[in-house]
Amino acid sequence: MQNISRIVSHFRLALFPIAYALSGVLIGSTLNRIMIADLGYSASLVALFFAIPLLVSPVRVWVGYRSDAFPLLGKRRETYIVAGALVLGAGVLLIVNLITGQGSGWVFAGLAVAFLLYGLGRNLSHNTFQALVAERFEGESRSRAATLYEVATMLGMVMGAGVIKGALKVYEPEALLRVAVAVAAAVLILSFAGVWRQEAKNPLPLAHRAKETNFGETLRAVVLADPQVRLFFVIVVLTFVGTLAQDVLLEPFGALVLGMDVGETTGLTQFWGIGVLVSMLLSGVWLLKAWGYMRVMRSGLVVATLSFAGPLAAGLMASPSLLKAAVFLMGVGTGLAGAGMLSGSLAFTSRLRAGMLVGVWGVANMTGHAFGSLLGGVTVDVVRALTGSAFWAYGTVFGMEMLILLTALSLTWQVRVESSVARVEERSLVAA
Repeated sequence: MQNISRIVSHFRLALFPIAYALSGVLIGSTLNRIMIADLGYSASLVALFFAIPLLVSPVRVWVGYRSDAFPLLGKRRETYIVAGALVLGAGVLLIVNLITGQGSGWVFAGLAVAFLLYGLGRNLSHNTFQALVAERFEGESRSRAATLYEVATMLGMVMGAGVIKGALKVYEPEALLRVAVAVAAAVLILSFAGVWRQEAKNPLPLAHRAKETNFGETLRAVVLADPQVRLFFVIVVLTFVGTLAQDVLLEPFGALVLGMDVGETTGLTQFWGIGVLVSMLLSGVWLLKAWGYMRVMRSGLVVATLSFAGPLAAGLMASPSLLKAAVFLMGVGTGLAGAGMLSGSLAFTSRLRAGMLVGVWGVANMTGHAFGSLLGGVTVDVVRALTGSAFWAYGTVFGMEMLILLTALSLTWQVRVESSVARVEERSLVAA
């Protein structure tokens, strides 16, 4: 009976990443398309709105410290997650209500505030959820659990895309408002159902210990002054830049270099997503336990590096089939690197400082993602302007990604998790 209860609680935890993914699909995919294609917003303006949740990601470190040190209604994690889901849902509703109204300068200012609200809720809830996972699991179980919950996030994206697609076959403001209300309600209900009574009992002793130093002192001691944390931060940023700089480039590469039609280039995302899903699921079920997180991460970096030779060869050989195979391999490498990197970041994380440290890795993730997209777009524009060749423009980005991933790979041999400040602090706490 106890085993059944534990299994049910693990499945309940998966409800939050599903809810988190559902909101991401509505905002990041559906509204992106509606704002540009149906409402005629400029792509630059929409890109600015969608950058706001990334730009506010440093708040993760502060809210992580708050959840470590200042329980809310007697809880370090559960209440913060539900509060974040409530703010996230409010942001979704405000965004949709504004874009379905009449456009004006005030509406655009309101949208900036709404995206800020959405970003704050998204960062608060997701960061605290990851801290909860870090507390609930230990050792290899922690790595596998975190990876499998990322798989749940991807499954939530797939399911959410299917549901929203069915509800919005044709854009109508009233239908979009109904979907937004349903998504906001689902996020709040699933988050509450997923995390209720999941936190360890009596969190106050850890909170009192975490509160002994203020935010600034803790940030300096545990993060800024720790060479191991700084090193792993750089590795995470480089890995995200190296695996995601092509995120918005593969489809135009297929169209401009290989002459693929819209249906074929859209399908590239599916090949990539299947590769990520398969490799992350395999990592969570078996590879992390058999190989350890560092070997999984290094394998992913190697596979991802090699995969970027595929688009270059596909362009030279005019082979769309080769590009599809290479994109699938990119997904496999990205999934392996992501699973190992996520597990590595949690290996740094102690129960005492889980919120703050998870926040640090979240900032690294967002920084790498944003910088990767910017680097890829700027490089393509500059090289294409200089050479007039789409192949060389996109090929330059793929070559840069290979070098960046090899740099990240070389740095992994300098990582010493056990010597980090947070882990030393945790051992002294246990000894005491």
